[in-house]
Amino acid sequence: MEADGDDAAPPGAAVTPSAEFPTLGDADRAALGRIGDHWRAPRHPGDLPVDPTLGRRDNQPRPTQLGRLAPIDMFTVAEADELVAGGAAAQPDSRAGRAVARARRALVGPPLTSSSVADERMRKLVALPVLSSDLLSSVAYGPEAMLAVLVLAGSAALGLALPLAALLAVLMVAVGVSYRQTIPAYPHGAGSYIVAGDNLGRTAGLAAAAGLILDYVLTVSVSVAAGVHAVTSALPALTRWAVPLGVLVIVVLLAGNLRGVRAAGNLFVLPTYAFLVALSVVLAVGYAKAAARGFAPVPPPAVPAAEGLGLLLVLRAFSSGAVSMTGIEAVSNAVPAFRPTEWRNARTTLGWMVAMLVTLFAGLVGLIHLDGLAPRADQTLLSQLGRVTFPTGPGYAILQATTALILLLAANTAFNGFPRLLFFMARDGHAPRRFLHMGDRLAFSNGLVALAVVAAVVLVAFGGHTESLIPLYAVGVFLAFTLSQSGMVAHWWRRRGGGWRRRLAVNAVGATLSGLVLVTAAVAKFTEGAWVVVLAVPLLVLLFRRIHRHYATLARALALHPPPPAPPVEGEELPQQVRHLVVVPVARLNRASLRALAYATSLGQPTLAVHIAPEEAEADRFRDQWRAWGDHLRLETIVSPYRAVIGPLAHYLAALRAASPDLTLTVIVPEVVLRRRRYRLLHSRAEQRLRAALRALPGVVVTSVPVHVPR
Repeated sequence: MEADGDDAAPPGAAVTPSAEFPTLGDADRAALGRIGDHWRAPRHPGDLPVDPTLGRRDNQPRPTQLGRLAPIDMFTVAEADELVAGGAAAQPDSRAGRAVARARRALVGPPLTSSSVADERMRKLVALPVLSSDLLSSVAYGPEAMLAVLVLAGSAALGLALPLAALLAVLMVAVGVSYRQTIPAYPHGAGSYIVAGDNLGRTAGLAAAAGLILDYVLTVSVSVAAGVHAVTSALPALTRWAVPLGVLVIVVLLAGNLRGVRAAGNLFVLPTYAFLVALSVVLAVGYAKAAARGFAPVPPPAVPAAEGLGLLLVLRAFSSGAVSMTGIEAVSNAVPAFRPTEWRNARTTLGWMVAMLVTLFAGLVGLIHLDGLAPRADQTLLSQLGRVTFPTGPGYAILQATTALILLLAANTAFNGFPRLLFFMARDGHAPRRFLHMGDRLAFSNGLVALAVVAAVVLVAFGGHTESLIPLYAVGVFLAFTLSQSGMVAHWWRRRGGGWRRRLAVNAVGATLSGLVLVTAAVAKFTEGAWVVVLAVPLLVLLFRRIHRHYATLARALALHPPPPAPPVEGEELPQQVRHLVVVPVARLNRASLRALAYATSLGQPTLAVHIAPEEAEADRFRDQWRAWGDHLRLETIVSPYRAVIGPLAHYLAALRAASPDLTLTVIVPEVVLRRRRYRLLHSRAEQRLRAALRALPGVVVTSVPVHVPR
């Protein structure tokens, strides 16, 4: 029932609902053909007791216990040999299940067909606020993080903010330009995981993925906590409800993103643009006032030195200011989410983002210096700047409101990047395969829910006070930056196409500067919490490797070449003479499905194979593979455009029963039996779900043909 043990898709594979059904490689197709050549079972395509297309018999079926709607009406015949499951076929059968489905529809909207995946892509003006909320929101706290370190050496050290801001601007441009030339080199997804893994090896790719996973989780928990803190600062009565409010915000973000990329973009566009406008007005008015006094800086308040001014403190301030770059990679991971031409639109959007980041960051640092502001415990620097710029009128309130909104919505960037990262990892077998699945609204629902749950746990565990987690940002994100840019250096060195030296030099500069920040942050902030990332990254890499080893073991067990000697109980397949229509659901042609087909055929009864495909392209690919095997049995492909599997299959079987009520169906399901319980979370356990769905339908027997994975 599930496409377990499949080979990883190639790096350039597109993000489509068919990603759950990887195509067969050349070696597998050759092996499939050799197996088909030795298949000796007789085949009589027309010798079935019921019309599998549900549309060629005169007698009309009656409604069954699976619902008031006759199951045959839930399917339409698109072609002579293909059915399409309607939306009703994916609906639950129980009253409670239908109530939950209605609530889900009200929350996230009606399901979208697989063919709508192209319509869910973003245009640049929508992608900019959706993917830049984290990056742009960081200017609200990035300059303050840098100045908070410098002020430890006294107010005189605040003058170093300008040269440090200039260096950070160079770093932003270098990393931004590096990613701009990475995107066309990897047009199907140019994230650090793919780039580092493709050029530096699997371990480097997994390390980059681990750093990004930590960064995405921290982005949600810390941004939401910061946004709630801004709200409770204005409304102190809500302080005791800070944690429930934070969890509520995460739930709202989850619900918004479950509605799909386009719907989520429409929800979050206005707050991001409002923040950009408000901050631009602050800079324009602030610099106009500074120009009126001849750009003479106001002396900052006297602050006594708590530490000596040394190289280590300056490096700490530099790495603290570098947190303003968190989220700069979001576009590279989301290249497939853009409208065509995807890589060109993604590169343009990234250019806009970097230009705005440099302008806002440098502009704020310069204006803070001109106004003589210093970090205070009771008020943020941006709040101080707003009060100086707008001493009267609604300007200050608007700035604070838009800042609170952008901080809350900064987590939305993580909700875009995290599920896509898990999709790419699951495609390669380094994360559970369930993260390949697209939900009702063509969003990666499992990844979204996983991120929301983990971030909420972190928020609750820290009681809503996540400030101590901020030092972890720089280590994780700059680990990914460094590995990605180093990977591109290796990429250009190997390819050596036109202009490769210039491109290599750009990525080398980005890798060097990112590595400098990484080392500085890891050393200077080690005792402040960076040790958690230093420890967590190798542990996550080990976990990803264990998951991959499990799937590799499964792939070997299900390979189409002659398997190793099996236990006697699985070596004998004795026919049982029963008068049934035998139905075999097949997700992919591998050893498990071929054993199920062989067992079904050995019973000597009419046999029908059924394949549920999420879209037309996958149905065509599977029929091609079926013909390569030899087309020994009747195959019925059903396109399930809403990507449900159990519901359409259950209703199809009910339709077969309704078309021939005296028919007994034996459903033979290939089942992978795992020796170790801990691996069960990596599989969907579709056989048990199918049993539950068919429990109310008389005349249907579900049995399984097991394939035991050695370890």
